Amino acid sequence: MSKDTNLPVTGAEILVRCLAEEGVEHVFGYPGGAVLYIYDAIFQQEKFQHILVRHEQAAIHAADAYSRSSNKVGVAIVTSGPGVTNAVTGLATAYMDSIPMVVISGQVPSYAIGEDAFQECDTVGITRPCVKHNFLVKDVKDLASTIKKAFFIASTGRPGPVLVDIPKDITMHRHVFDYPKEVEMRSYKPVDKGHSGQIRKAVQLLLTAERPMIYAGGGVILANAAPELNKLVDRLGYPCTTTLMGLGGYKSSSDKFVGMPGMHGTYEANMAMQNSDVLIAIGARFDDRVIGNPKNFTSVSRKIIHIDIDPSSISKRVKVDIPIVGNVKDVLQELLAQLDAAETRQNTSALSSWWKQIEEWRGRDCLKFADSNEVIKPQAVVQKVWQITDGDAFITSDVGQHQMWAAQYYGFDKPRRWINSGGLGTMGVGLPYAMGVQMANPGSTVACITGEASIQMCIQELATCKQYHLTPKIILLNNRFLGMVRQWQQIDYGSRYSESYMDSLPDFTKLAESFGHVGMKIEKPGDVDGALKEAFGLKDRLVFMNFITDQTENVWPMVKAGKGLTEMLLGSEDL
Repeated sequence: MSKDTNLPVTGAEILVRCLAEEGVEHVFGYPGGAVLYIYDAIFQQEKFQHILVRHEQAAIHAADAYSRSSNKVGVAIVTSGPGVTNAVTGLATAYMDSIPMVVISGQVPSYAIGEDAFQECDTVGITRPCVKHNFLVKDVKDLASTIKKAFFIASTGRPGPVLVDIPKDITMHRHVFDYPKEVEMRSYKPVDKGHSGQIRKAVQLLLTAERPMIYAGGGVILANAAPELNKLVDRLGYPCTTTLMGLGGYKSSSDKFVGMPGMHGTYEANMAMQNSDVLIAIGARFDDRVIGNPKNFTSVSRKIIHIDIDPSSISKRVKVDIPIVGNVKDVLQELLAQLDAAETRQNTSALSSWWKQIEEWRGRDCLKFADSNEVIKPQAVVQKVWQITDGDAFITSDVGQHQMWAAQYYGFDKPRRWINSGGLGTMGVGLPYAMGVQMANPGSTVACITGEASIQMCIQELATCKQYHLTPKIILLNNRFLGMVRQWQQIDYGSRYSESYMDSLPDFTKLAESFGHVGMKIEKPGDVDGALKEAFGLKDRLVFMNFITDQTENVWPMVKAGKGLTEMLLGSEDL
């Protein structure tokens, strides 16, 4: 690889140098014909490590989790055609959760585009709906500036994945390497600072509230605003709920934390959300899984303050009274400063009565479950994981019942420790997420809580873990069903379990061992504690734990689709 910066170099070398300039340390990918010049340039450099996955979908998921757990821009490389189409699920997953990533895709040579060439697809057209932006590089002279723009767009404003499609001949053409120091885009100028007047109105509304509620979402995590959120909640003494994507944004160990809201949220969180007179939404989007039926939610008279970096998210599903567009961290810092300077005093008497009501709701103990000496309860496994890891592990999950139990029973006190697919609800992410997390956080404890259906979707990545000495602990809550599908079929479809039973499962212990890992099968409640302690004690090994759990267990509480927040099912007795 040429060291003289004044000599023309290939587009592939320009790309590799661009990534180095951005401080990229890890790239996840899978080679193919259209990206072979890029991979040749990767072979000749030492600035970053490439991680060879076993499926392109896993490359995107791993880069996604790398970003979620580190506040860095995740990077992945895929080839043209099926390489790109395999990546679409990962792109859509990251797009729904606003995760900053740059994905490099190979494309057939420029002269062959539109000719139905081997492994050709319309990458720009296919990915346009599920990326923040995408580019097709048509001239090697534009490559460096395009990469700079991609990183800028991905990481600023409301973050998201950006795809750069590079035809093979562009990676072969030569040009002098010159990476821009800054980027200026006339059509893209995200706002960071919130409007001071709007913030002043919000402060006054918050201080005069009688039944206030703080509702925080994934935007708090993305903006690194957890310290400001914790300071705000503790300063005001108001109840706080965080969404599935916002868990860890406010410390769950605080008595001011009332749990997660929404479809599988706590009774006290949902009742407080619905009955509040002033609600401040911080980096949250009032999505359907949180507020239930919008008509039911808006039937109660309340004032709503909404802070979000994305103006299109404000008043999108619920009309708000005080919109504040800006970076959550910046807005909260000014809001805290204005709170300290405000002359208005809080209504402590009303707040005391409000907390008394919340404690009454909390007294329902909606997450209580009947433990057993006969069969392993999945909730008990998650609680035990929390105890053994001191609540300090990085937890990845797939999607389904196990995801909800992980969210409900593992208390997160720190941001970026809970890694899951919230918006798209993508099965199969758990294992590649664990890979990305461990690459970004070497030496940390990483656990993947999964189900027997989800884990099979990307199980080939056990080979990647072996190759790169990745050692997450896989906690399989195996109920031999598509658990969440079965739960809905029980409740809404007369217990007609259509195609939701997994009756041909592999021997997961032998399967894990065949990849060179440690496999365990745990069938008795009395063996759970010992198995987990043994597994987490094996620091240098991936341990695959197959917990045979209660098939009949459901996730409670539950708000059925189309119902309001207060119309919760708290258990089977409500069916």
